[in-house]
Amino acid sequence: MSERMTISPGQTPSGLSLESSSTFDRSVIDYVQRASATGLYEIRGLGAKRRLPHFDDLVFLGASLSRYPLEGYREKCSTKTLLGTRFATKPIELAIPITIAGMSFGALSANVKEALGRAATEMGTSTTTGDGGMTPEERNSSKTLVYQCLPSRYGFDPDDVRRADAIEIVIGQGAKPGGGGMLLGQKVNPRVAKMRTLPEGVDQRSASRHPDWTGPDDLAIKIRELREITDWEKPIYVKVGATRVFNDVKLAVHSGADVVVVDGMQGGTAATQTVFIEHVGIPTLAALRQAVDALEDLNMRGKVQLIISGGIRSGADVAKAIAMGADAVSIGQGILFSLGCNSHTYVQDGRHVDAVSDYHALGTAPGFCHHCHTGRCPVGVTTQDAKLELRLQPEVGAKRVRNYLKTLNMELTTIARACGKQDVHHLEREDLVALTVEAAAMANIPLAGTSWVPGRV
Repeated sequence: MSERMTISPGQTPSGLSLESSSTFDRSVIDYVQRASATGLYEIRGLGAKRRLPHFDDLVFLGASLSRYPLEGYREKCSTKTLLGTRFATKPIELAIPITIAGMSFGALSANVKEALGRAATEMGTSTTTGDGGMTPEERNSSKTLVYQCLPSRYGFDPDDVRRADAIEIVIGQGAKPGGGGMLLGQKVNPRVAKMRTLPEGVDQRSASRHPDWTGPDDLAIKIRELREITDWEKPIYVKVGATRVFNDVKLAVHSGADVVVVDGMQGGTAATQTVFIEHVGIPTLAALRQAVDALEDLNMRGKVQLIISGGIRSGADVAKAIAMGADAVSIGQGILFSLGCNSHTYVQDGRHVDAVSDYHALGTAPGFCHHCHTGRCPVGVTTQDAKLELRLQPEVGAKRVRNYLKTLNMELTTIARACGKQDVHHLEREDLVALTVEAAAMANIPLAGTSWVPGRV
């Protein structure tokens, strides 16, 4: 009588073990072997891929008997948002609290920059230049345009500062706090090179810190200079990557910022080292809580506005960010996906054209692409290639982004009404509970079904 073979979990019928190591799984082994073969670190675009505590770990306590909801079709819910009310004589008034984050011409094509301006204008919100200067397409299509001032100074022009509606001084970015910008040579075409005063086709790596200051006192001087050349009209934003958020927000306020922008580690980028994206910074959820704590500690909540960014995707995310204390959100990666990033097709002459083979040529597939840095974007979003950029026409991109922002705003007001709020800015932390201990501790919000906040004395 033959003996029966017992196959344990993680084994094949031949008895070979297929159990993966938790420390050295397949992805880690691939990383070690790739590093060993090339002596190079990986550069990629987009944001962190690891699972992190996020807004999904929070839920709203909608109105029932103890709260009175609003009727969605008959009772209004305001979304008007004011930014820059501290010192600017012309603060920005937006129709919605959802803005488009800074993404440069260079990282994105001129067609995309125009599309973003059109969509933001139609929705009554703002878009942001990113590194490398202001393009005529973006300025002409944008009713409200925020002009970024970065350590690189690429394309920086005082005349463009005056033409902007607000100025954002970028200290750091959530995907790479402590690191400078990166634009690989394959995206430095003649126009980009001219705007940035760079040689064509050569990698651009910008400084990790501004050359004009070494601390908040120097930053205060720079902010006053910017106010003077704009006649104190324009709001001044200060953007920081999420690390030591409590102290950074306090120092930004001390320096004279009208608005503080905090970018969590779920934020994206066009190109940087994977080790930065996955291992530097703190999650957006924790960063938002610390930023609000800093403003409250200074008694500046409501006087200095707070914009949060880094992994905002849906109207629910927007509502939760506002309930936790943000005045507005800024979206980057979600906008790219709205434009068609990682889509199977692109639109050309009114018809959908298959792009799968172009993804395969990059060694990836739709839904898994993070090759923004290559300039070979199959759908024409993150490219400077003259042929590829035609795959995203401004009118098509603008319609998609407008629809996305419209949907987010409808979701936001739906949640606000369900919580009994006539203004989305009336959402508050009391409307939220957490589903995990980690999220409860980071957000300083009770664990669902309890009054317990981990770590609260």
